[in-house]
Amino acid sequence: MTYYLGIDAGGSNCRARLIDEGGTVIGEGRSGPANARAGIEALYETLEETAGQALAHAAVTAEQRAAIHAGMGIAGISRPGVLDALTDLDFGFASVTYATDAQIANLGAHAGQDGAILIIGTGSAAQLRVQGRDFTIGGYGFPISDEGSGAALGLSAMRHALRALDGRTRKTPLSAAVTERFDHDTAQAIAWMDQATPRDYGMLAPLVMEYAEADDVIARSIVEHAANHIERFIETIFERGATRCSLVGGLAPRIRPWLRARTVERLSDAVGDPLDGALRLAGYQALG
Repeated sequence: MTYYLGIDAGGSNCRARLIDEGGTVIGEGRSGPANARAGIEALYETLEETAGQALAHAAVTAEQRAAIHAGMGIAGISRPGVLDALTDLDFGFASVTYATDAQIANLGAHAGQDGAILIIGTGSAAQLRVQGRDFTIGGYGFPISDEGSGAALGLSAMRHALRALDGRTRKTPLSAAVTERFDHDTAQAIAWMDQATPRDYGMLAPLVMEYAEADDVIARSIVEHAANHIERFIETIFERGATRCSLVGGLAPRIRPWLRARTVERLSDAVGDPLDGALRLAGYQALG
């Protein structure tokens, strides 16, 4: 019996799905953030933990483990030296194939065919496959990139909140909700920002969306600005030759209603998820 393991290792969490050669899901795993920026040792521990959960769920034996073909999509894998370091790791599987987390998401969204995804989550980036060639647009990292993302929404909310505390702009329910987290104290907000990660800023995104949907004027302007960036992203994706484009990521369902109807009409629903793509990367071809 041959088994296939797909792993989606992203900046927010790491997920695993184990299937048998007939495509039946027999094990799953989930753990915390898995980004190559954290270092190879930390990344390996998270990958091993997540894979281990899926294998334990399926009661896989040592002999069966050696028959597993794995596909792993990992955030930050394109950083210099990361792929070489990963190749040196031994998971005890029959084979391991690596790609970026965006690549497996695109493989899953379009069943391995040409197409593109625009990922709108903590960060933002487009992954394209055009005539079999894979490439990305954007995604250079927060704060210089990640336009339209959850982190970008959170950063804009913090800027507005601090200006409101100073009296340099009007206070709104959004600014009050943000500064309340810091007892309306600028010093506490600055101390938080000194340590804040993109994920921390992204945690403010649902708050921004909630107040925008409630017609807070500043929250609306922040979300409308993000939607403009996303629309330009989508235009560029098609200009670069993509025939299909899916909007994916945790923030995608909330931001979609803020896009123009003509933009939404160009979008296609994803036919699979990133773990489907990881399983394709591992060599499983019977999906979809």
